[in-house]
Amino acid sequence: MLLNTLRVYLKFINLPKALTALFAISLSLSLLLSACNQSNSSSPNVSAGVVRIGYQKFTDLDILRTQKYLEERLRPQGYSVQWASFPAGPPLLEALNANSLDIGGTGEPPPIFAQAAGANLVYISTKPPAPDTYGILLPKGSTIRGLADLKGKKVAFTKGSSAHYLIINALKSVGLKITDIQPIYLLPGDARPAFEQGKLDAWVVWDPFFQVATQTSGVRVLTTGTGGLGENRSFHLAAKAFATAHSDLIVTIQQELQKSDDWAKSHPEEVAKEYAPQLGINTATLETVTRRRPYGVLPMDDSVVAQQQAIADTFFALKLIPKQVNIKQVVWKHN
Repeated sequence: MLLNTLRVYLKFINLPKALTALFAISLSLSLLLSACNQSNSSSPNVSAGVVRIGYQKFTDLDILRTQKYLEERLRPQGYSVQWASFPAGPPLLEALNANSLDIGGTGEPPPIFAQAAGANLVYISTKPPAPDTYGILLPKGSTIRGLADLKGKKVAFTKGSSAHYLIINALKSVGLKITDIQPIYLLPGDARPAFEQGKLDAWVVWDPFFQVATQTSGVRVLTTGTGGLGENRSFHLAAKAFATAHSDLIVTIQQELQKSDDWAKSHPEEVAKEYAPQLGINTATLETVTRRRPYGVLPMDDSVVAQQQAIADTFFALKLIPKQVNIKQVVWKHN
């Protein structure tokens, strides 16, 4: 069921058909292999001494992977770590739901879509808000001076993303609705050339795309998420069964993730040099992104839950998810 939901979501956010098919095929294969492995005594799971973590490139979990802190911490306890890379949040969460992973990380919207689809996931922690790491950009020569000027304009953003939530709130702050603009649903890779060619009046996007675009002469930032327009948080999630059975392991992972975050915060040049070639971004720009990104592993307190609930409620009101969800019901609590 959730695999079908994933396909719908990937199509929903306007992902190119070739990539949608690739995600679905690769995920189906991973789930098949997982099912086969579970019948084998050497199955890669916690009972066999393996903790499985899914990550997206240039995230805190990816940096934890490269630093090897977790492996060093768990080795004396008889555990090893198996890492799996994912191109986006939805397929990572599908793997968690299928018990092919134990831990993973995504941005704000994917867990909401997953919960609405009945996924067996729980939020285990979050990161500090990063409202200044995404925003609404205006192309060179734009005559737009304020948010109210977006009325009737072509505004690009990824449907069902944190950028979608930002534009909704930004418009609401000046008495406008999403129906008052011309939404252009594009992924960042497709929106960037359209923006640079002057085919869009505005573009709502997050780092590192946001920072890269601001380096272009004449590009202006109309607003970021500051001022209560959006928090742009990231979350760490776990398969519900794993979280229920292995609370102590989750605490250990959080501690080592904090240690890795502390290292990255104090070594932005090294982080930028490592990832710039992988992301195709110049080192100086990526260092700026690295310096301003949020660091730290925080609990899912009431204020964080309330903010995530506000996003979920907004998406439900816009019929982006099929049913209302209660975020509080899927927040992990340490035993």
